[in-house]
Amino acid sequence: MLLYDKHIPAGAEDGTPVLILLHGRGSDKNDLMGLQPGLPPEFAMLTPRGPFSGSEWGYGGGFAWYRYLGGTTPDPAPFEHSMAELEQFLSALPEILAFTPGPIVIGGFSQGGTTATAFALSHPAAVSGVLLFSGFIASHPSIAVTPESTNELRMFWGHGTYDQMIPFQFAVDGRAQLNAISADLEARDYPIEHQISPKELADASQWLRSFVPAGIGAVR
Repeated sequence: MLLYDKHIPAGAEDGTPVLILLHGRGSDKNDLMGLQPGLPPEFAMLTPRGPFSGSEWGYGGGFAWYRYLGGTTPDPAPFEHSMAELEQFLSALPEILAFTPGPIVIGGFSQGGTTATAFALSHPAAVSGVLLFSGFIASHPSIAVTPESTNELRMFWGHGTYDQMIPFQFAVDGRAQLNAISADLEARDYPIEHQISPKELADASQWLRSFVPAGIGAVR
């Protein structure tokens, strides 16, 4: 199973919402845990590590979810392997957390956000929300943007208008696919490059608050 870091809020119980954030290529499981203080304290947070060494594909000393082939296309074999690993990881959540999770939001930054979005679209009803920072909708036969794949799925998509790693046009094109089927999408643009700004984190945190069930609380 995927290695991971976790944050469990004090007083976590059955129904506590869960946020799973996937790191970008060449990074590691501890990277996005740094966002936790800026997110709603009621959430349990898990940051799994990509199953592949980034060095074999020239991504540095960290890890990756797939090999990038260009445009919006992942190498199919590692991409499908990561989908299977994430499916196993979500199935193990009650054991990992020691409680039955409430709403599950999956997301991430860059390659991690792309992978999280792909998982949600290819596994309808597996999660309640997608938190996408600076990614895209992957071109792969298993990924379809349809009313069925987005049924009861809510999405937040933040992207920098000056992003040179994952061009802003990828966000424009992906959001257009979602809007064409009237998906529940909150799209936010920021005058930044390939990064997460404090304003973006605050907007994402506000969006996440609606997933907290009534009566669920936490003490930092």
